[in-house]
Amino acid sequence: MTSRIIGTGSCLPETVVTNDYLSTIMDTSDEWISSRTGIRQRHLVKEETTASLSIEAGRRALDDAGVKPQELDMIIVGTLTGDYVTPSTACEVQAGLGAVNAVCFDINAACSGFVFGLHTVNAYIKSGMCKTALVIGAETLSKIMDWSDRSTCVLFGDGAGAAVIRADETTGILAYDQGSDGERGLHLECKNRTNNNPLVQTGMEPGYTHMDGQEVYKFAVTAVPASIHKVLEEAGLSPDDIDLYVLHQANIRIIQSVAKRLKVSMDKFPISLDHCGNISAGSVPILLDEVNKKGMLKKGDKIMMSGFGGGLTWGSCLIEW
Repeated sequence: MTSRIIGTGSCLPETVVTNDYLSTIMDTSDEWISSRTGIRQRHLVKEETTASLSIEAGRRALDDAGVKPQELDMIIVGTLTGDYVTPSTACEVQAGLGAVNAVCFDINAACSGFVFGLHTVNAYIKSGMCKTALVIGAETLSKIMDWSDRSTCVLFGDGAGAAVIRADETTGILAYDQGSDGERGLHLECKNRTNNNPLVQTGMEPGYTHMDGQEVYKFAVTAVPASIHKVLEEAGLSPDDIDLYVLHQANIRIIQSVAKRLKVSMDKFPISLDHCGNISAGSVPILLDEVNKKGMLKKGDKIMMSGFGGGLTWGSCLIEW
């Protein structure tokens, strides 16, 4: 028994913010941002929320799969920017979709969250505890950015992507890998509320995102190829056997470095960061939905997905379409 993706969906906020717009509110330029990152624009929320984006992405994935919300046994949302500490975003999605039979919870593995969600659902399916699930990666990262920090805030965007997963006897997830390196976790961090009780009253508000870009880059360009090679070895395949590499959209230079280390053409690496930016847990499923809707996926294609980032975490998943 394995797990197969049978439908995808995504939802981006209506408002597009270009690099040129950012240059009017901070000391930056389109050339400075795009030459270093490959990003030219991103979508930012106004009225939308993490839950509303997730619900719409989930609805579109269900429609694509031809599955009714009541058929879902499980909903997992990968996110670090839920609208509430509790309830979980997954429970909000359940309510929004009417998926009354689903068990729901969130995963915070940052940029690896969607891939971790796939692995979790696959484990439930293999154990016989689940047959049909909805996995979502969603973020409203704009609310945890310091918009005076041009080195960080220009990288990120908001959005949600979703996939419907169903148990399958023959095809689907072929191999996977995941890992964490908490010792380097503070290279990319956003502080939550501090101790605040009758014994300790700091009055401090939650913090903003801070990143050591060089350290995160060094982590990504080594951890991602190693993870992909591990999955390929388990599946008995070579890098050239993969039809598409759907990677977390952090920085074009990271993706180019991964392609170079794998000795694979960039033609096999679709890109959405130019118009979406880095959406953390949302980037892999949004890109997967883009290539699906463009008709780039054929039955039997082998797709390598890989998420990497905050935690630090990484996860790779090889699927047969």
